[in-house]
Amino acid sequence: MPDLGGWPTWGAQLGWTIVTVAAGWSVGRILGALVASRFPRWLPESAGTLAQSSAHVIRSRLPWWGLLIGTWVAAGYWTLTPEGRLLVERVVFALGAASVTLAVAAIASQSVDAYSARIAPVLPVTSLTRNIVWALCAVLGFLVILNGLGLSITPMLTALGIGGLAVALALQEPLANFFAGLFMTLAGQIRVGDYVKLDSGQEGYVVDFSWRSTRLRMLANNLVVVPNLKLAQAILVNHHLPSPDLAVLVEVGVDYASDLRHVERVVIEVGRSVLREVPGGVAEFEPFIRYHTFGDSSINFTVILRGREFVDQYLIKHEFIKRLHARFEQEGIVIPFPIRTIAQREGATLPRLPADAL
Repeated sequence: MPDLGGWPTWGAQLGWTIVTVAAGWSVGRILGALVASRFPRWLPESAGTLAQSSAHVIRSRLPWWGLLIGTWVAAGYWTLTPEGRLLVERVVFALGAASVTLAVAAIASQSVDAYSARIAPVLPVTSLTRNIVWALCAVLGFLVILNGLGLSITPMLTALGIGGLAVALALQEPLANFFAGLFMTLAGQIRVGDYVKLDSGQEGYVVDFSWRSTRLRMLANNLVVVPNLKLAQAILVNHHLPSPDLAVLVEVGVDYASDLRHVERVVIEVGRSVLREVPGGVAEFEPFIRYHTFGDSSINFTVILRGREFVDQYLIKHEFIKRLHARFEQEGIVIPFPIRTIAQREGATLPRLPADAL
């Protein structure tokens, strides 16, 4: 440490300490600015988003890392006991390692989002996935810190193994929800973005899996929060598996006097135009009908169309019914009102109702 002339020893030590700490902070700010401007350019364009987010994480921490290094250097200006110097070194190491661990965990969690398209077939990307990645990095960093502080990890792991049983018994429900969510995420039977309907009546798009619950967004734009354990035990219909497209069924009835072959031709023509022109229709699908019932007043049949996704069926049905009604009027095809013919034998009389029933 250079001499400051007539300054007292403690004054010189304090002055150089302040200068060193300030220099460390300033160098960290300068390096942070360089990282923010240069780091994204060093990575390929495909990693642009990850590079920017990583640069932001590093930039925000570099001044604090510089401050810790400056503090460690400045500690050498003071006459400390071996125990005091060891304490300063361990505190600086613990704080620095913790900061680096959090930075690595944040970057790893962001990497899951950046490369979600690549890893989704193996490990679906949800909040649960990101939290698991973050927790793994945090645990590894914690073990590194303990090892750097000279603490033996083996006895701790043994104690954690024994204590983990007691924790598991005390936290049965949260752990059950956690592992149920992990199982559903890995199994891929329910994915983010799928439209599902539970046997209890709730239905909607899967928004996200967390460690405790799964969120469903209903068509009315409300959220339904379902515990993972209940979702794993429920009987549900996933309208996006094995593929998101689905059959759109429309029930129709025509008069008994109708030419059924002509009706079939007209309905198929209308169905083709709807699937080709209405958003959400599968244009290459060939619609068809199936007669199935001699009703009280009509011959009933089902029209089979096809939509690309669950919500597309509503607009397809809407347009199909409008166009089919107009086309039936043009073709003279009658959709009869519900009627019932009552036959009465000659001479028979209707039963008289009691006075109190009127």
